[in-house]
Amino acid sequence: MKKIIRERDDIGFYIKLFPLKAHPDAYKKSKAIVCEKSLKLYDEAIAGQKLPAPTCETTEVDDNIKLAESLGITGTPALILPDGAILPGYKDAKDLIQIIDESGKRAEAE
Repeated sequence: MKKIIRERDDIGFYIKLFPLKAHPDAYKKSKAIVCEKSLKLYDEAIAGQKLPAPTCETTEVDDNIKLAESLGITGTPALILPDGAILPGYKDAKDLIQIIDESGKRAEAE
């Protein structure tokens, strides 16, 4: 994401934290990130670092889990493209930019 944002100021990302059950601390880490609204904590979590305990009560992570389940998303990363298509799995920046551009054109044509 960071590489794409550096290259293209017309592409943005909304991050919805979707902790997978296979990662035991992911739920608690997701809540900590949401409570602090911190990209720094997000980066630390991705790097496998220990995060502080959540400092608030929030349903945002639970709402994200319900949303993902309703959309049939079962893993991460997953992207919802401009045309509404869901793209599972990692893609490198160059390929992802092309996919986003093509999706945007389809969305505009609708």
